[in-house]
Amino acid sequence: MITDLPLDHVRTLLAVVDEGTFDAAATALHVTPSAVSQRVKALEQRTGRVLLTRTKPVRLTESGVLVVRFARQLAHLERDTRAELGLTDTGEPVRLAVAVNADSLATWFLPALVEVPARLRTCFELRREDQDHTATLLRDGLVMAAVTSLAEPVTGCSVRALGNMRYRPVATPAFAAEWLSGPLHASLPTAPVVVFDRRDDLQDRFTRAHAPDAPPSRHRHHIPSSEGFLDAVVAGLGWGMVPQAQAAAHLRAGRLVDLDAERPIDVPLYWQQWKLDSPSLSALADAVTAVAATALR
Repeated sequence: MITDLPLDHVRTLLAVVDEGTFDAAATALHVTPSAVSQRVKALEQRTGRVLLTRTKPVRLTESGVLVVRFARQLAHLERDTRAELGLTDTGEPVRLAVAVNADSLATWFLPALVEVPARLRTCFELRREDQDHTATLLRDGLVMAAVTSLAEPVTGCSVRALGNMRYRPVATPAFAAEWLSGPLHASLPTAPVVVFDRRDDLQDRFTRAHAPDAPPSRHRHHIPSSEGFLDAVVAGLGWGMVPQAQAAAHLRAGRLVDLDAERPIDVPLYWQQWKLDSPSLSALADAVTAVAATALR
């Protein structure tokens, strides 16, 4: 049973996962690496399962995911309980690990963090990940909440709809004149295109809408930064799908043109979080939902 697990061993496993190595966890816990190793090994013997692989950084097994999820929930509930009881002598704030996609982080998400009351003494650990993959971090117990494109709740989580993030297909006037002057179904498959990373398929989705049978352009620039992505498009490196919130000023100023005003792409976003009775997590959820209501469609 989970209640039979030694809590100091569970906390040690969590420290190893958060710090990445046994040595770093030992430093964080103020014990020796040998003590960390012995605690993790004892926990594995107690559960009868291998909980993590000894790589650098360490990687959780499926069983390890379950124990770490329990450990993170336990640590969060312990901090909240101490705060409610006034046992705050250590001065340690509540830490919330949250996964969020780069475009949300660059446009509307950060103002939501400011709305969390300061009296809750919350610090945020943000992990940037594509909205189609943030839910994986929830399943693995690495974060407590996530902005995700997944509407179906992850096991043990609640879900709220946030709204749609609208993306516009844009390019500079000079780029459009040189590469996209003809019909889009003919020009898009060969024009240079900017993509965020190899998981980013928004540009290919737009191309398929115009040229279903054509292969995507091989002339691809990978720019893994939301701000850098926009800068690359504005510089004329290629065309790309840019969040409307980022593209609006450039469109008004004539630095960018909309390649097809009738075919933006709307990406639905959701807020998923662990089902915990936590003041900090609840306050963050309310703030995110309120800000998203004004920033998203």
